[in-house]
Amino acid sequence: MSETSVRLLRLLSLLQARRDWTSTELAGRLGVTTRTIRNDVERLRTLGYPVQARQGVAGGYRLGAGGALPPLLLDDDEAVAVAVGLRTAVTGGVAGIEETSVRALAKLQQVLPARLRHRISAFQASTVPMPASGPQVDPDVLTTIATARRDHQRFQFEYRAHSGTASRRSVEPYRLANHRHRWYLVAWDLDRDAWRTFRVDRIEPRTPTGPRFTPRPLPPDQEIAAQIARGVGEATWRYRARVIVHAPAAYVRGRLPIPVEVQPLGEDRCAFEPGSDHPEMLALYLGMLDADFTVVDSPELVNALRKVTLRYQRAVDTSQQETE
Repeated sequence: MSETSVRLLRLLSLLQARRDWTSTELAGRLGVTTRTIRNDVERLRTLGYPVQARQGVAGGYRLGAGGALPPLLLDDDEAVAVAVGLRTAVTGGVAGIEETSVRALAKLQQVLPARLRHRISAFQASTVPMPASGPQVDPDVLTTIATARRDHQRFQFEYRAHSGTASRRSVEPYRLANHRHRWYLVAWDLDRDAWRTFRVDRIEPRTPTGPRFTPRPLPPDQEIAAQIARGVGEATWRYRARVIVHAPAAYVRGRLPIPVEVQPLGEDRCAFEPGSDHPEMLALYLGMLDADFTVVDSPELVNALRKVTLRYQRAVDTSQQETE
């Protein structure tokens, strides 16, 4: 392959990797002059690639949308990741994408070298496909959000809460996350002046998107993931209680099945606020902590604990009678 052809492929790969490039940036990446970049862009246009130019001193370029999809330039790990993602999408939570994913995967496998097909086949043989449960999302909604996030544009939408209440929201979108077969948007809510998490299947976008914004400092991905996990666990709780546990905070955190904020009150005491749809389930859940605790301001939970205690006591009494 000629040096020019190799350079054109590298240029196309760079244009696919990021939305906007200046001619100086591209020239620096490829080790050529900006004049060479202009000539190579013209060659790509002649081949049918819709490379758009931005006027000005910087002389920027971007790969626009065209009538045909340009070839994707993937390394080995990227190709395997795409194939695994397509297999997962067959039983994923995006509505209407299953058949499309199968077709795309078939095309990809035709051009993969044998060494990569073996890696993907090993993955397939080792996994059991599970059908998606719960609501599915419109892929157009996901791409609309992702595009607004990429371009730092405000995103406006109608939102239906768990209670059925509808509201119009204006946000700065920052992250999309998939948790337990559901998609979530992490965004800065402009009306509430705070970070918020939204279920994507409850979002109805309003177009066009809003003006551009300057990105805010974003919490680390680990903190975002933990916040989503906490929000998922708390979003539909009907009952909550404040509980003081007579044990160290680290011990309680280790006993909890989902991330919950635990407040230390000393070396051997801590407090947290668990929740559940039913007080009886919360009573059983607290019993699994294997530590003494005190309930604060929750008569429903106290009554549930009393009922569970009496039921267990009857079970103990009858069991002793059977063994005598």
